[in-house]
Amino acid sequence: MSVTRKIRKVFRGKPTMEGAGVHLKRVFGFSEVPMFDPFLLLDDFRSDNPDHFLKGFPWHPHRGIETITYVLAGDVEHGDSLGNKGIIGSGDVQWMTAGSGIIHQEMPKGDKGGRMYGFQLWANLPSGQKMMDPRYRDVTAGQIPEVNLPNGVAVKIIAGEVSGVRGPVGDIVIEPEYIDVTVPANSEFTHPTKRGHTVFAYVIDGRGYFCREKDPFTYEVEGQNYFDLKRDPFVENGSLALFEDGEEIAAFTEEQGVRFLLISGKPIGEPVAWYGPIVMNNREELQLAFEEYEKGTFIKYKG
Repeated sequence: MSVTRKIRKVFRGKPTMEGAGVHLKRVFGFSEVPMFDPFLLLDDFRSDNPDHFLKGFPWHPHRGIETITYVLAGDVEHGDSLGNKGIIGSGDVQWMTAGSGIIHQEMPKGDKGGRMYGFQLWANLPSGQKMMDPRYRDVTAGQIPEVNLPNGVAVKIIAGEVSGVRGPVGDIVIEPEYIDVTVPANSEFTHPTKRGHTVFAYVIDGRGYFCREKDPFTYEVEGQNYFDLKRDPFVENGSLALFEDGEEIAAFTEEQGVRFLLISGKPIGEPVAWYGPIVMNNREELQLAFEEYEKGTFIKYKG
């Protein structure tokens, strides 16, 4: 019998602003890094108001991390110092390894209805790979396989494997899994997870239950009011469940279905020195990166 992971803590996205004035929800970030190793940040930039995203993320540097952008609706125009440029459309993924350094921009344009729905995840790189050559992967919606299970569950596989089907993104240092799971009403989904890996589920539609339990007092809730004794047993749209260790995760639904991003990776276990878009292992490396950016010597790999 596999050990089902229990919920360790539930997080709810907090409104913030990034780039040149993009309104988004920060699901987790700087202060939560030790719990989410090897992941650094998850932003939810779903919006129906173009004024909240059109200013975008003009040219800026990255070093020492990977950024993973998944678009559900709308378009994002992008370009970088390697000469890559194009449009990330609905259902597409951009998996960018900044490595030794890259300068890029991301400009959300939305769709004809003014919608811009997407998510950006940052994954750390271990010290031995922080200065690797940068690389860029543009994965279109048509390249992402979808598995339909007998009970009506549908899974899109960006990285990892489901029912013998593998996603298009592989050869990543932290051995990530990134799948988009839709569970219809009155159904259940179980999925094996690697022992020791960090695993979380971010609900992007509906609501569901995890861990085969409905006891909301068995886990912490980020931002819970000290005097509020009411706590919902389900995890709903805009909430993230971080799991304890185990060999599988289980999600089930009742009268309402749920859609969530299931993400996992191998912890790095190294010190994190982080300022803005650059993440290194110590303050000296961080300072050097910014000095190089000011001097124009930041880019080590020209492509």
